[in-house]
Amino acid sequence: MSTRTGAAAAALLTVDEHVATIRLDRAPVNALNRDAQRALHRAAALAATDPDVRAVVLYGGPAIFSAGADIKEMAGMTHADMHEHASALQSAFTAVAEIGKPVVAAINGAALGGGCELALTADFRVCAEDSRLGLPEILLGVIPGAGGTQRLPRLVGLAVAKDMIFSGRALTAPEALCVGLVDEVVPGDEVLSVATARARSYARGPAMALAAAKYALDKGSALGLDEGLAVERERFAALFGTEDRARGMGSFVARGPGHARFGGR
Repeated sequence: MSTRTGAAAAALLTVDEHVATIRLDRAPVNALNRDAQRALHRAAALAATDPDVRAVVLYGGPAIFSAGADIKEMAGMTHADMHEHASALQSAFTAVAEIGKPVVAAINGAALGGGCELALTADFRVCAEDSRLGLPEILLGVIPGAGGTQRLPRLVGLAVAKDMIFSGRALTAPEALCVGLVDEVVPGDEVLSVATARARSYARGPAMALAAAKYALDKGSALGLDEGLAVERERFAALFGTEDRARGMGSFVARGPGHARFGGR
């Protein structure tokens, strides 16, 4: 296992067997202040560009994923301050969302406000049985500003997203599973291991094909059908220049499906 960020950082990145874990590390509730956002952005960039990393786990620790933005820091900001800050905030979260590798959020405790929005940047979410997920910004007189109004409805549908955002209420783990906000609910002491096992299963796959699939799904879903098909067509054709495509098809012809060992090239 290797650590790629400094021990004092508010977001630590470690790599073990091709799976990177980005660990929020700002006690007591992983409030996402400016320093934490910058650390998160750096960790995401490292995970995205490290060729040894083939999948990523987002983790806040065994007690809490993240209670969201640092309200004490934000309370004194002016309109001009927030206009600048919102761009940096969204940029950090977009850096996580655009990691071209499978990303799994491992959620213990609360994922509220910015914490929920961070979880939304992942491809999959595993949460503890006692977790709560929500966007309570409306109770502060504002709206989600780190992607919540855009990523949430794309995941759970417009009506559910409006109810969550208009009311500010947090969903229980079973409710979150029912509406599709999370993918698995497990005992709290199993969250990290289950999320890591899921990430490791993707890490064994063809890295370039997984990146192409993620790009086509994420970008294409925001386009019209014809434009989305063009994105898919371009990414599909490009994979015929990769070693993993040759390995996968060669293995299929020789032995049938499910036997290929991919090298990530």
